[in-house]
Amino acid sequence: MIGDKIYELRKKHNLTQEAFAELIAVSRQAVQKWEKNTSFPDSDKLISISRIFNVSVDYILGIETMDPNQEFRVKREIQPSYQALHWWEVYSSQLGVEYQQCIDEGKDIAKLKNLIESIHALETSTYKEQLADTLHTMIQNSPNQLDYQYNEPDELNMIYPLTKHDYVYPFTKLSSHTLKSKIKGAWMGRICGCLLGKTVEGIRTEELIPLLKETGNYPMHRYILKSDMNEEIYSKYKFNLRNRCYADAIDYAPSDDDTNYTVLSSVILDKYTDMFTSYDVAKTWLEKQPKNAYCTAERVAFLNIVKGFLPPETAVYKNPFREWIGAQIRVDYYGYINPGDPKKAAYMAWKDARVSHVKNGVYSSMLIAAIIAAAACCDNMKEAIYYGLYQIPQTSRLYKAVMKIIKQHESGMSAEKCFETIHNEYDEHVGHHWCHAISNTCVVIASLLYGNNDYSKSICLAVQTGFDTDCNGATVGSIIGMQKGIEHIPVYWTAPIKNKLDTSIFGIGVVDTDYLTDKTYQHVISFSNIYKV
Repeated sequence: MIGDKIYELRKKHNLTQEAFAELIAVSRQAVQKWEKNTSFPDSDKLISISRIFNVSVDYILGIETMDPNQEFRVKREIQPSYQALHWWEVYSSQLGVEYQQCIDEGKDIAKLKNLIESIHALETSTYKEQLADTLHTMIQNSPNQLDYQYNEPDELNMIYPLTKHDYVYPFTKLSSHTLKSKIKGAWMGRICGCLLGKTVEGIRTEELIPLLKETGNYPMHRYILKSDMNEEIYSKYKFNLRNRCYADAIDYAPSDDDTNYTVLSSVILDKYTDMFTSYDVAKTWLEKQPKNAYCTAERVAFLNIVKGFLPPETAVYKNPFREWIGAQIRVDYYGYINPGDPKKAAYMAWKDARVSHVKNGVYSSMLIAAIIAAAACCDNMKEAIYYGLYQIPQTSRLYKAVMKIIKQHESGMSAEKCFETIHNEYDEHVGHHWCHAISNTCVVIASLLYGNNDYSKSICLAVQTGFDTDCNGATVGSIIGMQKGIEHIPVYWTAPIKNKLDTSIFGIGVVDTDYLTDKTYQHVISFSNIYKV
């Protein structure tokens, strides 16, 4: 009987009647009647069931026999080995993150929660992916919550009316010597800040703080060193401290996505000038780095590009990481080459970010690029942050979060208490919070404000706070380095680098930081609205 077949399919995939009904777009009562054989699906519903569960209509109608070893497949299929794929690449493995992301951005999907949980609980398989595909379509077509308080558009013509992007900045042109010092400071500041956090990337603070205290490095004031480690320490901590990147055990700065992207931006400017498009960024990704150089949202976008999707759809299609930190770590270069011009820096960041991100994932990139551009010409860090905020919607979650940090600092709240409030609001043990653009931007802003224009203190605050340590150390170091210049960065931090940076970019490999400085300076002269000659 048809009802028996439908019941078997539903139970085989561990779906409740409600979840099954959601997938087929019928009521639970309809499924009940089908399974009791008191009514039968219309032809369009039979086709939907056959497609979703990969069986033939004949099988559902009971006029075709099935080999039980085929597990409801009508014919043999070539299927991927899901064990060979990273979970970032398997959408059905990301449904928990997808649900959190949808709630954050105001989608009204509470009614889909049971369905999402049911599909997420299934063993990874082609069937689960097919169910997740259908679910993705349902999510994309879900309405927004009527009482959602934020307005967070993605298109620039809708972003600008919600900002102060037309503000006229009181900056003067820098001398050639000063500008080169700031550019070198930005590069070295980013590289050293990244190295500081890279050693403990992924650790949580319940182990990070005891580790720092045990090695005489709390409050943090120096690199975590290989010479700090011993067998007792290795065995004491759950976090794997073996074979990490230590500053006293390297020949030069190692390849890292936080620095690869900065170099890659210079490649984009070389080829496409400042008129580059989001599509140019996407093409460069395919041409210049292997798949494994990309993580989370970028990995999903990379695969979407390969499949023929174009920006901004590359950021949306089956990409639950679309507001994570990835775009924020990519855009420093646009600040470097637009000193004194936060608006253009933010615009270029927007073009880059929309390849893989939406909403606050994009805004955080615009904010950071604009802060760097402002910091080049502004000695007051809080003012530079405000200038960056002028580029993002005042109606966004990111704007509200950053303003909260600023107000806490202005009220006299201690650094310890401020960072505690960040941990209270965002749970570092939840991957979605640990890697989100907003939580990590809060760490960056607090580190800049409480670092008091001191490079060492600022990057150490960013790293010892936890969350995405190498990303935050790099971003804070980049901003302080641009503001103060290379002379402000103690030699202790730069010595292990030996003026060299490794990359995973095809045709570049290890590159000299003086070369990067000169290349950046030439781009300022070529493309900056203020310095163009």
